[in-house]
Amino acid sequence: MKTSLDLPLLRKIEILSDLSPEELRSVRGLMKTVHIEKDKTLFFEGEEGDELFIILSGCVAISVKTPDGEALPIAEVRGGNFFGEMSIFEQAPRSATCCTREDSTLLSLSGRDFYGFLEQNPEITIKIMHRMLTITSQRLQEASAFLSDMVTWGEEARRRAVTDELTGLYNRRFLDDALKERFEEARRRGRPLSLVMVDLDYFGELNKQYGQEAGDRVITAVVPVFRSIFGEKDILARYGGDEFIFILLDRGPEEALELCTRLTKRLKKLRVLEDLEGSIRRVSASIGVASFPAHAADLAALKECMDQALYRAKELGRDRVELYDSTGRAES
Repeated sequence: MKTSLDLPLLRKIEILSDLSPEELRSVRGLMKTVHIEKDKTLFFEGEEGDELFIILSGCVAISVKTPDGEALPIAEVRGGNFFGEMSIFEQAPRSATCCTREDSTLLSLSGRDFYGFLEQNPEITIKIMHRMLTITSQRLQEASAFLSDMVTWGEEARRRAVTDELTGLYNRRFLDDALKERFEEARRRGRPLSLVMVDLDYFGELNKQYGQEAGDRVITAVVPVFRSIFGEKDILARYGGDEFIFILLDRGPEEALELCTRLTKRLKKLRVLEDLEGSIRRVSASIGVASFPAHAADLAALKECMDQALYRAKELGRDRVELYDSTGRAES
């Protein structure tokens, strides 16, 4: 008889380990045996359900969805374990997705049968629930710690993917995507947007005279100055080497020019090179500024205007900011 054959297995299941043989038989009579092939989904996160499952043999993987919609594995459970209990305790949608990793044999118990058994056999049910709640509580603590670690890791991975390691500013990959998105948003909303390109003066010569370590010190020293001038909603990115591009949201040409003028003055106050022996003793930058819709109607043209303004700043002697002007006049 299958009930008798199952009893040795049932005794090894922790939530049933306090039950006598007779109590085990009564509980076993409520359960259905289910055979599930490998790689079959038992239920999805968010689905309605009221079944508890006990694994007699095989393996079941449990996963949850990340905010990005990706499946995040959190556990694999094997023979002697149970899952799906939260749908019975809380009568809530499934909190995770469960699928078989191997051909598996399970016992299933419906919530209706469980509570019916509780009414008729409260002492037996209380023994089961005590064990079950203890194990579930421990699982939730472990899962919470795991998910917290995964979220932290995930956030750190995302941060690394979009930021420059040396400066902490956004990197070029993020900048390329942000330029398209923010420009389209500005055009759709009819709001101004300014692009700024900053090129540190004589940086190649600085590296030759003092070495890359000194160059890196200059790069890291200018970042706090950038942050002190521009706002939280402005996007500051390291374009490459000693070049930076800023997206100034909701800022027209006059305001962008004023901010960049303040930037050139602040940069010259840095003392990072004063103690070094060489011809370059202070930090300065050439800056080009162009604005939408004042100077260009599309993103490609706006970038070209920014490049021309930067070129003019260098042409006119560096250590200055130039606002794009189609006539070729200086507007520093």
